[in-house]
Amino acid sequence: MNNNRMSVAKGFSLLLMAAIYLMFPTYATSSPAIGSQAPEFDLLDQNSKRQRLSDYRGKWLVLYFYPKDDTPGCTTEACNFRDDYFRIRALGAVVMGVSLDDVRSHKEFSEKYHLPFSLLADDKKQLAQAYGVLRGFGPVSYSSRQTFIIDPQGRIAHHYETVRPRQHATEIINDLKKLIASAEK
Repeated sequence: MNNNRMSVAKGFSLLLMAAIYLMFPTYATSSPAIGSQAPEFDLLDQNSKRQRLSDYRGKWLVLYFYPKDDTPGCTTEACNFRDDYFRIRALGAVVMGVSLDDVRSHKEFSEKYHLPFSLLADDKKQLAQAYGVLRGFGPVSYSSRQTFIIDPQGRIAHHYETVRPRQHATEIINDLKKLIASAEK
């Protein structure tokens, strides 16, 4: 009898999880393809300054999405971009971080770690959706940790679907060098 109750409870739990899953999608969409036009954005950064993709035509742009301000992996990734910021800038590239956090959260995160680049507040989830990185389950949403390198013409030049926060800035520098050399041929 005890096993029968456990089976009913387990079946009910699975049914409830399936219902929640159907009611609240995981937001998975496809990312823009390499060579395609990068989705435009018009968002505020941590200083309430409006940032648009079109403002960066003529420059390489590293647009990195991360789940949440001031969490361990996100802090590691941001601080590594900070530490390598001038090497990336020397290549003619700009770095921007994006998460679903609001302007105030980005301001605190940026000031706490002295981040010299913009953090875009995608609190309406539109940019994460456009780039195919919006994830979640039930009422919880977040950006998955992915990065896009956008070329000076506004096209997707490289997409990192898997990111290791500790090595990512170095990986970006190495790949930017290759992409720039290839574009100059």
